[in-house]
Amino acid sequence: MRLSEPRIAPVPESDWSQAQRDLMQPFVTGGRVFNVFGTLIHHPDLFRRWLVFANHVLGKSTIEVREREILILRTAKLVSAEYEWGQHVVIAREAGINDDEIRAIGSNGDGLGELEKLLCDAADELVRDQMLSADVWRKLAEHFDTRQVMDVVFTVGQYTMLAMALNTFGVQLDEGLPRFER
Repeated sequence: MRLSEPRIAPVPESDWSQAQRDLMQPFVTGGRVFNVFGTLIHHPDLFRRWLVFANHVLGKSTIEVREREILILRTAKLVSAEYEWGQHVVIAREAGINDDEIRAIGSNGDGLGELEKLLCDAADELVRDQMLSADVWRKLAEHFDTRQVMDVVFTVGQYTMLAMALNTFGVQLDEGLPRFER
C-alpha cells in the first residue's frame, strides 16, 4: 500500500446519514461493505454517479469477464493500486484465471496466450500514452467489435481513475485480500 493509513477513513455504518444508508443498502444486503465504498460514501452524490459508470464496466461491459479482469489487474499493477489488485485477484480467480496467469499479468506476460498479451499491451499503452497505437488498435479490432474496443479503453480508464482515488485517499486493503507479490 502506498499509504499505511487512510487519509479518508471509511464512514462507520453507525454514522451514515439516511442518504448514505440508502446508497449503501445493496452492499449491506450483499453481506460486505468494502473499504472503497465506505470511503467513497463521504461524497454521496459523486458515489451515486460513479456507481453507474463503474457498474457498466464491471457488470454490463461487452467484453468477457476474463478479458475485463486481465485489463483491470494489469492496470492495477501499472498504477501501483494494491487495493484494486487485491479485490480483482479474487474476482479473476472466480473467472477462472489461475495464479500463474495472475503473476504473468502482473509482470512480463510470459506464459499468457496471444489475446491475453494483447490485452496487457493495450493496458500498457493506455496507461503510459493515454491512447492506443495503430498496431494495438488493429490487433484489438481483429478480436473485438467497435463497442468491445471501446469497453477495453473505458475499463482501463475507469480503473486508472479509481486507482488515483484509492491511492490518494489511502483506502486500506479489506481483510483477507491478497497483496502485491514482493
